[in-house]
Amino acid sequence: MHGVMGKPPGAAKDNIATSKVMLLMLVVMTGVAPISLYMLVPALPVLATTFGRDISIAQMTVSLYMVGIALSQLIMGPLSDRFGRRPVLLAGLGLMVVAGVGSVFAETLPQLIAARFFQALGGASGMVISRAIIRDLYPRERVGAMISLVVAALMIAQMVSPLTGGLLETAFGWRAILYLITAASLITTIFIALALPETRRDRAESSSFRGDLGKLMTSRAFVGYLLCQVLASQIIFAFAGGGPYIVVTQMGRTSAEYGAWFAMTGFGYFVGNLLCVRFAPRHSLEKLIWFGLALQVGGSLLNLVWSFTGVNQAPLWLFGTQMIVMIANAFVMANSAAGAISIRPEAAGTASGAMGFLQQGIGSLISQFGAYLGGHSTTTLPLTAAIFAISIACACTMIFVVPRRKVVVSEELIAQAEEDEQGMM
Repeated sequence: MHGVMGKPPGAAKDNIATSKVMLLMLVVMTGVAPISLYMLVPALPVLATTFGRDISIAQMTVSLYMVGIALSQLIMGPLSDRFGRRPVLLAGLGLMVVAGVGSVFAETLPQLIAARFFQALGGASGMVISRAIIRDLYPRERVGAMISLVVAALMIAQMVSPLTGGLLETAFGWRAILYLITAASLITTIFIALALPETRRDRAESSSFRGDLGKLMTSRAFVGYLLCQVLASQIIFAFAGGGPYIVVTQMGRTSAEYGAWFAMTGFGYFVGNLLCVRFAPRHSLEKLIWFGLALQVGGSLLNLVWSFTGVNQAPLWLFGTQMIVMIANAFVMANSAAGAISIRPEAAGTASGAMGFLQQGIGSLISQFGAYLGGHSTTTLPLTAAIFAISIACACTMIFVVPRRKVVVSEELIAQAEEDEQGMM
């Protein structure tokens, strides 16, 4: 048995890494916060009516939830480096359970908004700490594949969570959604408490958040991978912000049709993550990023050309080409995240937290910018031009910021990676 400051023995660590239970824990801890976010979205109009407030006030149960997710990653990541993954994760999930109980008994909309904020603050600890745990358990060249595997599994749950929320609200009322979220967070906490060992590496006693962050920010490699991952994520936020206005306002289609078309991009991202898992054992992390960047720039350029010619005023062309971008995006995001948290493995929580905070914080602004471009234009050109510009900026971080690194992928590494993958699957 090892404590918070201990490091698991090699054999035990290998058993943990190839365990299906560990994969399930990573998926659950990563997904509990975002799934809880999407599940309540269908009930927003009912919340506004129930409490006699404007829909914009009810929307704060979502917007402040996203603020909580961003702040949580900035706080929980460094704390997990200092005190260990397990205690910080359990404290965060415990806060989510308590806040969930508060949301169930909320009598006013402000009380519900406050409870939802603390739900996110606690629950999002799993999002940031899961990436740190992956770096604790796996070698650098396997981290991207494991992140992709977790995201691929998680996306299945995220796709059905709005439908689940809508069905619960229709059948039992909106509070049934909060009961389910609270029960799920409690079960997750118990599961983690019983099954998750401490994975954090040994640290020097003099290590601190300021010291870790200072060393990370003076590393060209970390800054480059960080910017690459954050910029790649902004493609998703920009398209999600502008897409509804383009489809509904410009193309005259229904919101339900937009939802169906947008699901295509989500499916593309899902496929990209599965392909990343498949290719990772045979290719270096950098090579996978370059492949993703090339495909991402090519797909966004193609959509820009379609905008100039007017072809993608039809949803099939716009979303079909964006699907290519999203397949590429999965390669870029997973592997650049792996690169960033691998610069200082003992500070993986701090690196993961900084990355998640910037991704969510900048994403809230970019989604608004995307909505402006989609809502104040008569063509798709402004939005596709912005996405192409982000793709170019993303590629530039790898060209001009990240130092070149030669990696030889040995036969032994390939065999070990394939063995790990078979154990997981």
